[in-house]
Amino acid sequence: MRLGIAAVIASSLAIVLPGIPARAAASPDISLANVKAHLAQLQSIATANGGNRAHGRPGYLASANYVRGQLDAAGFTTTLQSFTYNGATGYNVIADWPGGDPNDILMVGAHLDSVTAGPGINDNGSGSASILETALEVARQSLQPAKHLRFAWWGAEELGLRGSQFYVNNLPAADRARIKAYLNFDMVGSPNPGYFLYDGDDSDGTGSGPGPAGSAQLEKTLQDYFTSIGVPTRGTDFDGRSDYGPFISAGIPAGGTFTGAEGIKSSAQATLWGGTAGQAFDACYHRSCDTAANINDTALDRNADAIAYAVWTIATAVPPVVVWQDTFESATGWTVNPSSTDTATTGQWERGDPEDTTSSGAKQLGTTVSGANDLVTGRLSGSSAGDYDIDGGVTSIQSPPITLPSTGPLNLSLSWYLAHGSNASSADYFRVRVVGTTTTTVLNQTGSAANRNGAWATATASLNAFAGQTVRILIDAADASGASLVEAGVDDVKITR
Repeated sequence: MRLGIAAVIASSLAIVLPGIPARAAASPDISLANVKAHLAQLQSIATANGGNRAHGRPGYLASANYVRGQLDAAGFTTTLQSFTYNGATGYNVIADWPGGDPNDILMVGAHLDSVTAGPGINDNGSGSASILETALEVARQSLQPAKHLRFAWWGAEELGLRGSQFYVNNLPAADRARIKAYLNFDMVGSPNPGYFLYDGDDSDGTGSGPGPAGSAQLEKTLQDYFTSIGVPTRGTDFDGRSDYGPFISAGIPAGGTFTGAEGIKSSAQATLWGGTAGQAFDACYHRSCDTAANINDTALDRNADAIAYAVWTIATAVPPVVVWQDTFESATGWTVNPSSTDTATTGQWERGDPEDTTSSGAKQLGTTVSGANDLVTGRLSGSSAGDYDIDGGVTSIQSPPITLPSTGPLNLSLSWYLAHGSNASSADYFRVRVVGTTTTTVLNQTGSAANRNGAWATATASLNAFAGQTVRILIDAADASGASLVEAGVDDVKITR
């Protein structure tokens, strides 16, 4: 690891972020002895090559050749990708496992280089060895994942993420779009360890914010593993210190684990995880003493198993089948004011290319989640933000009839926002209902007397209670408290099984 830059939703059904699809294969127990054998090899390589495995030094190329040799023998298709930095040649090892959907790639990476001061066994032999042994276990089990699996060992991370940045920069846009998730493992065996997960949903509310959409699900998958073994976790910010950086900059969801570097373990953290308060998670960080002795076996074992759990859970899960969806790029039969009871005088729901408005921040969003069109309350901007917002009461729109399968599980997902000025109140709202033999509210966001800027959010709800029925999705929004600025939008509505 390099030194780096330092709605409330009320609902009668559970609203959660979309999760990893079900029916994933059980993950294996990764052999700690095998992971440590790889670390011993990396230590021997450093010892034989001037004490380090740094970019441009013979120890790095020897490390890359060792990793590649293991993968070639196991049946991976490998590439030694070269790049130049600071006048020296660096290398990324890229390994693809045959099979899986080539348009749905799960990528797992770790940096392989050390600093010049030492052999870099925790930083980052630990991550490199753990993902290597996970990849070899994929081969031993002849895994047939639904997703295509790609592993990567990055060069020159310690000099500013040079290898991973080169890889991402040189991927054609279509190939970048095929990578649906990236998992990064940098320092997973620290001698005074913490158990940190990259904060994909920004639930900690610190630093640089959440990762791209999907990052929260990666965090949740890793958290599920640690919960299953009774180990509490805490978030760590996407602060740009490791090789997830180029991926999240390209809009690719990311996640991973981290056991701590030069930061000092607090008393609260020592109570949570054990170890020694007042000392660094890794006192040998970027030093010559980062040797094979600088590893906590328990942390290494737990993290290696967490890596395997994430790979097996995500890569082997059967993707959901789309029952019905609408991205609003063409007219599909939605009906405005279906019950002829709407009272809004402006801002009625319509399908179109929205124009943005601002008033103390973004109100109507001119950007959609996908394509050019969405459902929006009055798509024009006018000369002021209030010209085409919802006024006078309720506006509603209803989907065409949707016939649901008789078996599930069935899930509805959609992207949405509600924006309002500080002159709004709790009488204003955005609501989504499902109408079948019964009517159920699946999303009900009320306003308040505070400024709320427009921002796309995602919600899902179970539709199992409607299995076998023909249903309609009814969306309404209201400016019900007098003259207040209220805007809403919907995009990418989908039902999956």
